[in-house]
Formats: sequence, C-alpha cells, structure tokens
Amino acid sequence: MSSTRDSWTSADPRTTFETAGVEPEGAVRLYEEAYDGTGFAADVTERPFGYRFRVVGDDTMSFRSTRFDGRMQGEVEVSDEYVVMWTAEGGGRVDVGRDEVAFGPRTPMMFPTGRPFVFDLADLRQSLVQFDRAYLERIAAEVHGVQPGAIVFDHAREPGAEDLAAWNAKVREAAGVVLGPRPLTGLALAETARGTALALLRTFPHTVVAPDVVVPQGATGRVREAVEYMHAFAHTPITTTDVAARVGLSVRGLQQAFQRQVGTAPNTMLRGIRMDHVHDELRRGRPGEVTVASIAVRWGFAHLGRFSAAYASRFGEYPRDTLHR
Repeated sequence: MSSTRDSWTSADPRTTFETAGVEPEGAVRLYEEAYDGTGFAADVTERPFGYRFRVVGDDTMSFRSTRFDGRMQGEVEVSDEYVVMWTAEGGGRVDVGRDEVAFGPRTPMMFPTGRPFVFDLADLRQSLVQFDRAYLERIAAEVHGVQPGAIVFDHAREPGAEDLAAWNAKVREAAGVVLGPRPLTGLALAETARGTALALLRTFPHTVVAPDVVVPQGATGRVREAVEYMHAFAHTPITTTDVAARVGLSVRGLQQAFQRQVGTAPNTMLRGIRMDHVHDELRRGRPGEVTVASIAVRWGFAHLGRFSAAYASRFGEYPRDTLHR
C-alpha cells in the first residue's frame, strides 16, 4: 500500500489519498475503514485480484474512484456522509435482503441513508461523490425552506432521464475542476461543491426530516430511527412491516422495542403522525376549498366515522370544527 499527496500549492484546499494492493486482507482493511463497514469479505473472481482506491477533495466534497478486481461483500453504515456511486464496469446488489437494488454500469444511485445496508459487488470500475453530512443538510434546508435536518434518500427509485443527464453533465464539470491538474482556490472549490450539491438534490428523490420532529421521550437507537422514518414517509403507504424492515428488526421486535421505550405500539404511533398532518392541513385549509373527507382519505383514513371519533379524542374537537375555526 502507498499513499500520496499531489503537488498542488500550499494554498490549494484539496488533499488526495491513493493506495493499491493485491491482497484480499489489505482490501478488507482499507474499505472497512473508508466506509465505516463491518463483516467485509473479499474473494477472488476470474480476474487476478487487485484494487486501487483514490480520494481527492476537501472536508465538504470529495471524488473517489475504485478499481476492484474481485468480489467484496459486507455491511456499511455511513453516518457522517451522503454518497452517490456509479460504475463504468461491474456491479452487483445493494441493500441485500431489504430494499434490494441491482446495481450496474452507468446508472448512479445514492447509498441508502440513515441505517446500515448490505452489499455484494464484483469487478468494479466505480466512481463516487461524497458530501459531508452537515454541509448537504444545510444546502437542502435552503432549497426546501426548512431548518436543517436529516435527508432520507429513496435509493430504490431511479431518477428521471432528464435529471440524470443534468447530473452527469454537472459531475463531469465538477470532476474537471476537482481532479484537474491546475491549482485551485478555496472559493472555486466551494462554488463547485455547492453547484454539485444542488444538482444532487434536484436529481435524487429525497425527504428532509425536520429537526423539530417530535420523538417521544425515551426513544433511542432503532426506535428513534423508526419514528424519524415514520415522519419522513408518513405520506406514503408504509406499514409497520416496512418500518421494521427499515430499521433491521422483525415486526415483533419493533413492537416490543416500542412498548419498552415509549409505551405504545408502532402502528399507533404511525396513525398519530398521520392524524397530526390532517390536523395541520385542516388548520391551514379554507372551507369550500378543501373538505375533511379529501384530507383524511389522502392521509389513509378511509372510514370517516372512526376517523372523526379518533380525531376528537386526540385534539378535543371534531375535524369539521378545526376546518371552520
């Protein structure tokens, strides 16, 4: 193995790291450390085993490239970064056993966010763009007009063709700057990072979890993660089964964890979150422009009689009263 630093000027904000090897054990150590992984295993394929790994950038954004002749499996949890990856050659499976995606050449995808995921990839020519977590969350907050919060990317949903074309063009432009041989100023690198971050947010489907999400007292670990996921995806037809799979528990395990930490069932929590959204929309709505029924059904409450009674129990008034008030 070896590492180097390119011969840029002392004022240039970029750093570079590069290493290579031909031993599976060295590859496992390198990639487990680079991606905060566990249980990595490297195997030989039909090709002679070898790898090369390079990183160029700063603490805000970096470009990474991997040549990996072999097969690598393991579990990754990237807690302080958001990462986009794509390959020119090779591929495999990402998020194995959960929201599994077959990953192949030329179609970029986000690393699954907010939880560990399992991968199985082989014979790669892979490129990645990495963003510091706090930095990208600040950019997303500006874009969406909210306070900074965790970004949940839907890695299984492929972006549209036009969005992908715009993303690819932006990445080529940014790579020409970040990986180019000329000295680079901090301002130029910052502008490049911002433009690339904005392109990422336009391209890859995501939800920003507002920091003022109410997490019950006592909720920690996977229960807290489950509650945040419910808030982020309450507008979609997720179920307790989906929530359990997202945080790596069985349905029974999730139910037991919720009862132990917050004293309620996860499906009750999810219904309450959706009902809070109904309440907010009714408060903002105008009679004649919206109806209780339309808002309730949009949030998954099809039986209006039971919904109205549950709403009154939660908020101390019937939904029609909220709307007219």
